[in-house]
Amino acid sequence: MTAYKDLSVEELQSLKKELEAQFAEIKAKNLKLDMSRGKPSKAQLDLSMGMMDVLSSEADLTCEEGVDCRNYGVLDGINEAKQLLSDMSEVPKENIVIFGNSSLNVMYDTISRSMTHGVMGSTPWCKLDKVKFLCPVPGYDRHFAITEHFGIEMINIPMTPEGPNMDMVEALVNNDETVKGIWCVPKYSNPQGYTYSDQTVRRFARLKPAAKDFRIYWDNAYTIHHLHDDNQDYLIEILMACKQEGNPDMVYKFCSTSKISFPGSGIAAIAASTANLADIRKQMTIQTIGHDKVNQLRHARYFKDIHGVVEHMRKHADILRPKFEAVIDVLNKELSGLEIGSWTQPRGGYFISFDSLEGCAKAIVAKAKEAGVIMTPAGATFPYGKDPKDSNIRIAPSFPTPEELSMAANIFVLSVKLVSIDKILGEK
Repeated sequence: MTAYKDLSVEELQSLKKELEAQFAEIKAKNLKLDMSRGKPSKAQLDLSMGMMDVLSSEADLTCEEGVDCRNYGVLDGINEAKQLLSDMSEVPKENIVIFGNSSLNVMYDTISRSMTHGVMGSTPWCKLDKVKFLCPVPGYDRHFAITEHFGIEMINIPMTPEGPNMDMVEALVNNDETVKGIWCVPKYSNPQGYTYSDQTVRRFARLKPAAKDFRIYWDNAYTIHHLHDDNQDYLIEILMACKQEGNPDMVYKFCSTSKISFPGSGIAAIAASTANLADIRKQMTIQTIGHDKVNQLRHARYFKDIHGVVEHMRKHADILRPKFEAVIDVLNKELSGLEIGSWTQPRGGYFISFDSLEGCAKAIVAKAKEAGVIMTPAGATFPYGKDPKDSNIRIAPSFPTPEELSMAANIFVLSVKLVSIDKILGEK
């Protein structure tokens, strides 16, 4: 296909007229298609329905420690749940604390605790003149919302296929004591689907922070969310890497079963060093008498062990893989060679990242909405919702049915074409 920039004004105008006719035809159908967030589909939620039958009124609800899970007690999680999530996180069981249903909640609490009480004896951030956080971009909007909520200054760090630009990370972390943390989605990153390379993880582990209370916020949300059995990304385990480099306390690692069992009713955990966990438990003893042990027991008895989780994730992959392939097939077929966009082809996770021509993302998302396709707002993948190039769009293929997805993908590429033609015509 000929690149749009190489077409004459007359050719572009003729093409635009043709595409506008197609768009009007689709718009008349009054479709309502949602590709806005990485929500599991009904078919994925149905995979875990057997969990509802694991516990009944006849069940023995006593956990391994001998505690009745219906009652108070066990502040940081029952042994069975710790074992399950420690295996998933590739860390020793002693380095895990189980929380409620949401890892985002744990991350919020971790930032909040740092603001009000500091980190392991350091000055509370609220008493400092300035607190900065590094934000790999494009990245996860909900991470950025937390740091923005607390008035923390966010600094963009460009992402590469190897992970964040580590030259920038090292320069800022090692020389600026106001830099207190960095958000990371290290495996099948949101939204690009990149996995940090071995070298990137080792460079993280070797950081020499100017601030003793600097922490890496390692949100390993998609640790076992592969799309394929035979073509999976590998990620070095960060806690051990930091320990080997003499930085055992430098990382908080988060995970949950939100996109494994039920997003609204999963279990979440933090993995960290012994010293970090002791600091975290101080708050927990004030905040709660313990999280939902019945739900922890339900998960442990349903999955039994990490092998049960892995088998379960294969079923998720069988549902998700055709959806990712359908979107990428449409992008490849309709946009390859036109030089009006580029996109990632991840091997796992929940998103495809699309980069349009500069200055076109917001217009493309608005155009798609005209035809009934709701997408994540353009700019959401950057702190403060401001994409300097107005080019990144996050595509979430998980929720729509395959039929809906095919329609949504075609509406999206039609929107990309129309907005790109307008931009190129404006420059000719």
